[in-house]
Amino acid sequence: MMRMSWMITVINRRMMKILIALALIAYIASVWGTYANMRSIQEHGEMKVEQRIDEAVAPLREKIRELELSFTQKYPPVKFLSEKDRKRILITGGAGFVGSHLTDKLMMDGHEVTVVDNFFTGRKRNVEHWIGHENFELINHDVVEPLYIEGLAKRVGARLLLASTSEVYGDPEVHPQNEEYWGHVNPIGPRACYDEGKRVAETMCYAYMKQEGVEVRVARIFNTFGSRMHMNDGRVVSNFILQALQGEPLTVYGSGSQTRAFQYVSDLVNGLVSLMNSNISSPVNLGNPEEHTILEFAQLIKSLVVSRSHIQFLPEAQDDPQRRRPDIRKAKMLLGWEPVVPLEEGLNKTIQYFSRELEHQANNQYIPKPKAARMKKGRPRHN
Repeated sequence: MMRMSWMITVINRRMMKILIALALIAYIASVWGTYANMRSIQEHGEMKVEQRIDEAVAPLREKIRELELSFTQKYPPVKFLSEKDRKRILITGGAGFVGSHLTDKLMMDGHEVTVVDNFFTGRKRNVEHWIGHENFELINHDVVEPLYIEGLAKRVGARLLLASTSEVYGDPEVHPQNEEYWGHVNPIGPRACYDEGKRVAETMCYAYMKQEGVEVRVARIFNTFGSRMHMNDGRVVSNFILQALQGEPLTVYGSGSQTRAFQYVSDLVNGLVSLMNSNISSPVNLGNPEEHTILEFAQLIKSLVVSRSHIQFLPEAQDDPQRRRPDIRKAKMLLGWEPVVPLEEGLNKTIQYFSRELEHQANNQYIPKPKAARMKKGRPRHN
């Protein structure tokens, strides 16, 4: 009996062990199933989270890609010049209308260009496509604090090019104007500061040339127009185009019989580069000998813009030159230069430029108006 009781006890213990083992296995299986299920849910949730992160990050990645592309700037094509042929050129006012086009030409020709400008009338956007290029340097500086470029030219043996003007001829008594004509200028009139300022600049350059042996080139620039003109500079081209585009009256001062000769900016730049590379130390006229009256010019712009503007005649400004036309025989013979861009072609390009500028200004709720002529002081509007 006792033996049977012992056997039953052993069997019960074994059963207990088996039951415990089965329970343990069942528990482990349950835990493992729960873990596997939780792992599946977690992985699925992680996939959803990753998907949402990707969706949120995608625009940022695109923006980063755009920024990388913008930093990897594509410059206009630049020629390669050897060290011997490559010049280092400093342009004061190089972010302005003419200066920026000259900068483009010299950069594309492969030279090293440093632009100095205070951005009073020039704009950084005129030369921003060169910023970062190894051949280009931009300095924000006002020449009120002198740079002493004449001394720099003497020290390094550089050539100095002065951008003079047809205004040195004043209201001319000789027509067309050649470089030997000394001019007819009112030294105390409303135009005197500009006219006499340029005449004195020529005087100082030639005096320095004789005294210090610095090479000097002087370009007497006649009326020039083209893209990057300041919208509110009050000159006849910008005035007429802006007035025509905005439906405002085209303001003609006097009878409109005054004559001017207009050249496109690319022609001028080619002339400046040719003069700079030449051996001509005396002044050279750079302009278009094709003469037009102011009234004819107003009518031409009105026609090209297809504007409904009318022409408004206002009193003539004091000392406004009655005739202006360059004699460019010297430039033709010694530089092989003459303007090649037809007037209407240049005007159409300039009209397109001002149209884009007006659209840009309109989006910012500001549309400039051309300046009115100053009758007693300042610069007349037909230059």
